[in-house]
Amino acid sequence: MYVIAGVTGHTGRVVAETLLAQGEKVRVIVRDARQGEPWKQKGAEVAVAQLGDAAAVTKALTGAKGAYLLLPPRFDVEDMVAAQRPVADALAEAVRKSGVPHVVFLSSFGAELGDGTGPIQSLHYAERTLGAASKNITFLRAAYFIENFASVLPATQGGVLPTFMTADRRIPMIATADIGRVAAELLLEPATNTRVVELGSMRDWSPNDVAGELSRILGRTITAQFA
Repeated sequence: MYVIAGVTGHTGRVVAETLLAQGEKVRVIVRDARQGEPWKQKGAEVAVAQLGDAAAVTKALTGAKGAYLLLPPRFDVEDMVAAQRPVADALAEAVRKSGVPHVVFLSSFGAELGDGTGPIQSLHYAERTLGAASKNITFLRAAYFIENFASVLPATQGGVLPTFMTADRRIPMIATADIGRVAAELLLEPATNTRVVELGSMRDWSPNDVAGELSRILGRTITAQFA
C-alpha cells in the first residue's frame, strides 16, 4: 500500500494514477470525503486528513510501504515560510510515529540553501525536519513548474505573456506530469538512506522561450513582459 498526498493537484494525481495503473494498492489523502469519491471509483482507499494534522496523517500512513508527501503552497498568507513550518512539523511527526519505511518528498531546486531563496526556504526546513524523522527518504528536488504559466495564459489574447522573471533569463523547468511519474518510480525503488534526486528539463527555458513556443502554437506573436 502506498499513501499519496496532493492528489487534487498536479503531481500527486499522477503519482496515484501511475501506481494504480501498475496494479499497486493506493491510499490517497484528501481534505474532505467528497474529493475522495473519484479515487474510490478508481480503486483507491481514501483517508481524510489535513496535512497539518499529525494524528490524522499518522493514521493515514500506518501500514504503508511508502508515501508521497508535499507542502501545499499557501498564497493566502503574507509569510508562506512561517505558515508552512507547522505543516512540515506535523508531517515529520506522522512519519516518525507511523513508522512508514520510505518517503518521497516533493522539494525544489535550491532547497539545500538555508536563505536567499524566498518561499523555497520552507522546503529547506521541511527537508531537515523530515530527514530527521525518516531513515529512508527521497527528496525529489524539482525545477520550476512549466504549468505556473497557465494562470496568465488568458493574457496572451492581447499578445502578452506576463512574467515576474527577467524575460531572457533561462532557468530549469519541468512538467508536473513528469514529476509525478518519477515520484512513482522512486516509491517503487525506495531509498536505503537519504537520497536526493534533482529533476529538470533537457535544457533551460526563459519566458521568451515560452512565449516563442506559444507564438508557434497559436500562429501569432506573443511577447514575454515583466509584470
